[in-house]
Amino acid sequence: MSGTPAAQARDDACVVFDDSLTEYDFGPAHPMNPTRIDLTMRLARALGVVGDSGLRQVAVPAIDDAALLLVHQKDYIDCVRRAGDDPAAHELSRGLGSDDNPTFLGMHEAGARVVAASVEAARAVWSGEVSRAASPAGGLHHAMPGLASGFCVYNDIAVAIAWLLDQGAQRVAYVDVDVHHGDGVQEIFYDDPRVLTVSLHETPQTLFPGTGNPTETGGPGAPGTAVNVALPPGTGDAGWLRAYHAVVPLAVRAFGPQVLVTQHGCDSHRDDPLAHLMLSVDGQRASYLALRDLAVEVTGGRWVVAGGGGYAIADVVPRAWTHLLAVVGGRPLDPSTTIPAQWREHVRTVIGRPGPDRMTDGVEPDFVDWSHGYDPDSAVDRSVQATRNAVFPLLGLDHRH
Repeated sequence: MSGTPAAQARDDACVVFDDSLTEYDFGPAHPMNPTRIDLTMRLARALGVVGDSGLRQVAVPAIDDAALLLVHQKDYIDCVRRAGDDPAAHELSRGLGSDDNPTFLGMHEAGARVVAASVEAARAVWSGEVSRAASPAGGLHHAMPGLASGFCVYNDIAVAIAWLLDQGAQRVAYVDVDVHHGDGVQEIFYDDPRVLTVSLHETPQTLFPGTGNPTETGGPGAPGTAVNVALPPGTGDAGWLRAYHAVVPLAVRAFGPQVLVTQHGCDSHRDDPLAHLMLSVDGQRASYLALRDLAVEVTGGRWVVAGGGGYAIADVVPRAWTHLLAVVGGRPLDPSTTIPAQWREHVRTVIGRPGPDRMTDGVEPDFVDWSHGYDPDSAVDRSVQATRNAVFPLLGLDHRH
């Protein structure tokens, strides 16, 4: 494959997925239930977002340890492989065997396939085969080079970014909108000036992993390449979108990436059981459109998309990520779209009650732009200003207004 992107990628897109990705499964009692991925893809097909008239679906290719070794330590990979070969014999080690990351049969192979899907999405975009590619089963942003963390065994996003760098990319921007801080990706590239990591998340004072303060701005070799917006519990669409627009586009423009990689955990939704932000599906859809527009503006449309967290497995994740796939495919869905009865009945067979009937929460996600002024009495505005104060000067940006 060529080491440089095509001069102009075709206005085309794909989703990298096959059913093997649902084998990344910590068990029926674990929040990271692969049913959420299955329901997402079923809904996307039912609405024509994926399939003959929508996004082209690409199977997950084989992967070897060479790609994993771009990020992960060999002894850690060996540990994951042993734990997956005999889960019952594995004791807590390297974060494996914990409540968050219980071991399961075939864990290495399942985790490696998630990595393979995200690397394939990156390859398709970098080669110019497509301009946008999605890996909805990916987004495992907490895994460290030698440690499993937060439901994440391997860090597929970090491997995909490292692969892009290995292929010759000089600047990659990563934006993470999961409710949890994207700590693994930030840690892995914290001292690499070629990678900008931006994370909007619930404040570490109230949520795992306890990192992502605005003062985390990049290592000595890469000042200004880590951007963290730590939002107060209870932040809804208006506050979240105000924060996004006050920080993210300016930081990404200043960095000037060749590729935009984004993680779309939808656990920022008000119904998610593991966190405390209050977004609607409509607000999340607005974030997808904003990131699409940013990719068009800054990278010529080169956009690699991953899933992430999200634990309201029937009511939120399938709707949010079907909207995401529709945006990636170039044909956003009308929020008022009715969900097919067949899909709702399938949900009933899976969880004992029908799924939601519309692709909207009935919310118009309006916000007041930062240009209207900073309000020191607003907890959201104080969070945004802390980020701007900490990192904007390092990026050559004006943080004062």
